Amino acid sequence: MNDRTPTTRPAVRSLRDRPHADVLIIGGGINGIATFRELALQGVDVALVERGDFVSGASSASSHMVHGGVRYLENGEFRLVQEAVTERNRLLRTAPHYVRPLQTTIPIFSTFSGILSAPFRLLVTHGRGKARERGAALIKIGLTLYDTFSRDGGQVPRHKFLGRRRSLGELPRLNQGVKYTATYYDASMHDPERLALDVLHDGLVAGDDRARAANYLPAVGFENGAVQVRDEVTGEVFDVTAKVILNTSGPWTDLTNEALGQGTRFMGGTKGSHIVLDHPELLAATAGREIFFEHSDGRIVLIYPLKDRVLVGTTDIDADPSTPTSCTSEEVDYFFDLISHVFPDITVDRSQIVYTFSGIRPLPRHDDTAPGFVSRDYRIEASERAGVPLLSLVGGKWTTFRALAAHLANDTLELLGVSRSVGTETLDIGGGKDFPKGRAARTRWVAERADGNDRSRVEALLDRYGTRADEVLAATPEHDSPLELLPAYTAAELAHLAASEQVVHLDDLLLRRTAIAFLGGLSLDRVRAAAEAIAPALAWDEARVDEEIARTVHLLRTAHRIDVERGGVVVDI
Repeated sequence: MNDRTPTTRPAVRSLRDRPHADVLIIGGGINGIATFRELALQGVDVALVERGDFVSGASSASSHMVHGGVRYLENGEFRLVQEAVTERNRLLRTAPHYVRPLQTTIPIFSTFSGILSAPFRLLVTHGRGKARERGAALIKIGLTLYDTFSRDGGQVPRHKFLGRRRSLGELPRLNQGVKYTATYYDASMHDPERLALDVLHDGLVAGDDRARAANYLPAVGFENGAVQVRDEVTGEVFDVTAKVILNTSGPWTDLTNEALGQGTRFMGGTKGSHIVLDHPELLAATAGREIFFEHSDGRIVLIYPLKDRVLVGTTDIDADPSTPTSCTSEEVDYFFDLISHVFPDITVDRSQIVYTFSGIRPLPRHDDTAPGFVSRDYRIEASERAGVPLLSLVGGKWTTFRALAAHLANDTLELLGVSRSVGTETLDIGGGKDFPKGRAARTRWVAERADGNDRSRVEALLDRYGTRADEVLAATPEHDSPLELLPAYTAAELAHLAASEQVVHLDDLLLRRTAIAFLGGLSLDRVRAAAEAIAPALAWDEARVDEEIARTVHLLRTAHRIDVERGGVVVDI
């Protein structure tokens, strides 16, 4: 009989055995991880703890976009737009393996609507009151301003306006009532979780033994100047002390502060849900562009081709971070209604949904301001616990994670009396370093590694990991055979991810280390195939494999509306 007493994971042991750091970061979403990298690069002794898996909260529920936020101009958030487009353009350079230009088209059904109400909502009601449809004149003003902010050596083209005839010529399946289309460029983020894991990896490498990070290690209390953390695997509770504590818990910032014995009311997050469709007809209708538009309720929504699927989102509903979220039947109906508004002759039904996800945006408390009008900017709230400085991050968005982290790190360095030695504005991220740009460079990169490896597999790994594909190739055998039930992967590749990226549960692998769940088609047999592929690397016995499968099946059903026991069909909850 196997001894099933859980052992302390190496990442947790490193904190338990040396329970002090200059800086303790609580929260392993993209903002906490990016701040971890910033401080590690400066040589600061930094530790990060995350209550669940890395990037499993708000950061895993994004619209997979890196964008300046053209609609934030209507809110008067010019500083945020300037920062966001600057960071977007930087990510196109530093993370080209995951961030790529995205052509975006807005269908427009009126000419002057909103031209008076938009400034009134900005200057007088501050987002309160009924939203009005934005017409061509208002959108033209907004995109002209956006182009001004977006100038950066031609990183993305300027916007263009087309009338009805040319619009339908380019997108013939659009609603025939369209009067204009406006097309501009932002950027797509194909694998946000993997991008975050690259940032984490860079921090760990830069800091060596002075940079430590552990998942499934929540902060559960504060006593005698120490943060109490609990290992969710073993149940062990131990203290960690630090000179500075950073709370980067996103929507759970107030809950973390409560656990630390400090009551705050900083947060007022809103829920955003998405569905993923396997729908070739709708995919073709988008012509490879994101369709970004305003629904009848004034909410900005999107239809976005991604990985041969169509991502549709998002909602903006006040939410309680203490309660788990999922995409509701009402939200699904809302998405179907908006699709029919833009592509009225394309039929969509629930059988085409392969995945859904939902999360809470880390927005500041906003009282009666309409959710869509709440600022997406961030601020840092300073306080202390037992003489230890505590900085709480309020707000933030994926696009600006580097700038936000640099700001938070600078405030932390000032408290420590340490000078910044390394900037990150132009620092390549993970597999974006030396990423081959252009067809010829890509062909050479693949050819250099195809001796002994199948060329198509090398290309797939380059797409999946950027130049960190070299690590996967080094850790897996040549002529590595694909899994029969998961042919895009090999057992050795999945085992490598499990062993090297702090996988604790099967869902960590299926939802965040890979896009297996996102793409759909999961069955019980495929879930088991993934579990058995990583079991040897994680020393799982048969009982643990069964437990992990049961956990994953339950999670997919309750959080993502997918019933793998019935062949991956969507369920009503």
